[in-house]
Amino acid sequence: MSLELSVVVLAAGMGTRMKSALPKVMHKVAGKPMVNHVIDAAAKLDAVKTMVVVGPDMPKLVEAVAPHPTFEQTNRLGTAHAVLAAKDGLLGLTGNVLVLYADSPLFTAETLKRLVDAREEGDHSVAVLGFRPDDPTGYGRLVTDGKTGMLTAIVEDKECDDAQRLINFCNSGVMCFRAEDMIATLEAIDNTNAKGEYYLTDAVEVARNNGKSCVAVEVDEAETLGVNSRPQLAAAEAILQDRLRTNAMNEGATLIDPASVFLSADTKLGRDVIVEPNVVFGPGVTVGDNTVIKAFSHLESCVVGQGADIGPYARLRPGAEIGDGAKVGNFVEIKKAIVEDGAKVNHLSYIGDARVGAKANIGAGTITCNYDGYRKQHTDIGAGAFIGSNSSLVAPVEIGDGAIVGAGSTVTGKIDKDALVLTRAERTEKPGWAAAFRDKMRALTGKK
Repeated sequence: MSLELSVVVLAAGMGTRMKSALPKVMHKVAGKPMVNHVIDAAAKLDAVKTMVVVGPDMPKLVEAVAPHPTFEQTNRLGTAHAVLAAKDGLLGLTGNVLVLYADSPLFTAETLKRLVDAREEGDHSVAVLGFRPDDPTGYGRLVTDGKTGMLTAIVEDKECDDAQRLINFCNSGVMCFRAEDMIATLEAIDNTNAKGEYYLTDAVEVARNNGKSCVAVEVDEAETLGVNSRPQLAAAEAILQDRLRTNAMNEGATLIDPASVFLSADTKLGRDVIVEPNVVFGPGVTVGDNTVIKAFSHLESCVVGQGADIGPYARLRPGAEIGDGAKVGNFVEIKKAIVEDGAKVNHLSYIGDARVGAKANIGAGTITCNYDGYRKQHTDIGAGAFIGSNSSLVAPVEIGDGAIVGAGSTVTGKIDKDALVLTRAERTEKPGWAAAFRDKMRALTGKK
């Protein structure tokens, strides 16, 4: 691929079968909207310009694709009409123009590059991605010349004759155009068909009638899935999860039970990371080398250092930063907090809006009381500090390096370095009181 590449992403569909107030292409696969998967694939090809065709009243979609320019298809009159909605952006382009569908998030950059290369190498007017399903019923057929192998037509399923119906080479919808004659080709397409729409597939016929060549490139069917319903969204998720898991393992991570681990498109796992079963990685997670993520943990928008030990049943929320060799144990929740190198938060604790210093130890049941109903406040726990079990740290609070907080304490304010703090009530003991109480209650109730 040596010529410039521009991209048009069609995203104006209403997606009524999704039964959602959200634009169809904003539904997420592996933690990222489908439209952004498509844009990111094009970005890997160093596209000089990416344009997105949207429908009316889609502000969330416009925001999601920024800073790429958007063009509105006010009346939905077919796929060729949709591409021409971006005519102002197409003017003056040279090289290649790739037309993609925002509801088809599984095409890889490698596949798209093969299509662009094929168009460019033969200087074809149009190149089309095709696939071979087991059952081609319902798909447009790609008709090729038996001698040259060139694409001669795209025939919709309902319009196929008996011979064409036997063809199992089908249209994926993805096309690459020669930029210099793309607008003229699209404007020559008419709507003399049953639906009265302008079909992008007719570009092949127009190009051929003008004496120009077209070509088809074969792709694996799994990449071609278009999402129009919730079941299809789930199918796309399953395919992409398999890709992400395989890539993670090929890059040096161990997934003990891959099928039970769910990754996001941007999950980054270091070498020799071990992920136990039933772990979920939300968007924005980076895990360093030699870390163990134990079963049933959930991580999102967080950074985990090297050699850390997370879980089981840990929850790392956005803003959590876990240092090298740190431990976050079972039923521990960390939110917008730094747990520095070698620190331990092993059991049943909540740490939010806080810093836990290096090699500090947080006892079971400790919580940072960071919210007063109106404001979030910060808790700072010094290096080597020891917080006894079942302590409540009422922010804003600062605990010095090496300080010890006795179990069951409620702490406020500032604690000096190496100090001991105890806030328990003085013990009261009344010998024999419990036995006397039981005797009294038996007499009152008649119960033994």
